[in-house]
Amino acid sequence: MSNTYKSAGVDKEEGYKTVDKIKKAVGETHNSNVLNHLGSFGAFYEIGGYKNPVLVSGTDGVGTKLKVALDSKKYDSIGVDCFAMCANDILCHGAKPLFFLDYLACGKLDSEIAAEIVLGMVEACKDNNCALIGGETAEMPGMYQPGDYDVAGFCVGIVEKDQIIDGSKIKAGDKIIALPSSGFHSNGFSLVRKVFPDFNEEFEGKPLYETLLVPTRLYYKDIHKVLAEVEVAGIAHITGGGLYENIPRIIGDGLCASIDASKIQIPSIMLELEKRGGVAREEMFGTFNMGVGMIVVVEAEKAEKVLSLLDDAYEIGEITEGSEKINLSF
Repeated sequence: MSNTYKSAGVDKEEGYKTVDKIKKAVGETHNSNVLNHLGSFGAFYEIGGYKNPVLVSGTDGVGTKLKVALDSKKYDSIGVDCFAMCANDILCHGAKPLFFLDYLACGKLDSEIAAEIVLGMVEACKDNNCALIGGETAEMPGMYQPGDYDVAGFCVGIVEKDQIIDGSKIKAGDKIIALPSSGFHSNGFSLVRKVFPDFNEEFEGKPLYETLLVPTRLYYKDIHKVLAEVEVAGIAHITGGGLYENIPRIIGDGLCASIDASKIQIPSIMLELEKRGGVAREEMFGTFNMGVGMIVVVEAEKAEKVLSLLDDAYEIGEITEGSEKINLSF
């Protein structure tokens, strides 16, 4: 019997099935700026309507949250996570997402699973007025075990050069406003899985995996609602490293983000992890978002306007003079 690609572990037909299952839905994310469709070697996106456009890009994955999804056989939300982790990053600079590409790798491709993951991305793209214009599905036996998948994405957005937000306008006296997260988002899951090894245990009346797999919140509509009416000095997406690592990324020298941690509305699942795992409070704030998915920094007199525009946002601190860049008081 002669060797074939299929006998080596790669089933091209399953790849074709995946494309068939997602092609129509992916096409629904396209607009007039997308000049071609799935199947080309490259994706074309036309830019227009900007005076001095700057492209802002971001790439990310979902980490070991994917393990929870695979073990629980719930795949749709992980695609939302992948898109959100990329798109939320570029929002920090005032950009609007234009297009997204995905990368899906596995040991043995199952078109049903792959399609569910990508269709989650499709729904997230639609919610953010973003086009899913391309991607790659790689079946790699020997690199991944059957049943294993890895997911990553790449998002490109656009902003006028004179409207870029980079934290350089942040000054002492500015207020720090928190936008709540929807849970752990897609960070810290190596610790989550260590403390909660049984994803099927009951938590607050439902299987734990349902709480763990709540997708990363998409902040596009909230952020651009604010940007349309308020000059924002800085935005930080709270991802891996928590508040301790992400907020200092936008704070200039000689300034400090002084935050009253007692004001932060910590999700019950995070309090349970802290208690059950014996995790120190500072470690929690240096690993997870602790209920704060994104922060916005604005001048003090503009804070009330921001709060009036966002239903669930709330103030957690202010910018002060200092060399620490961040100070959390518990």
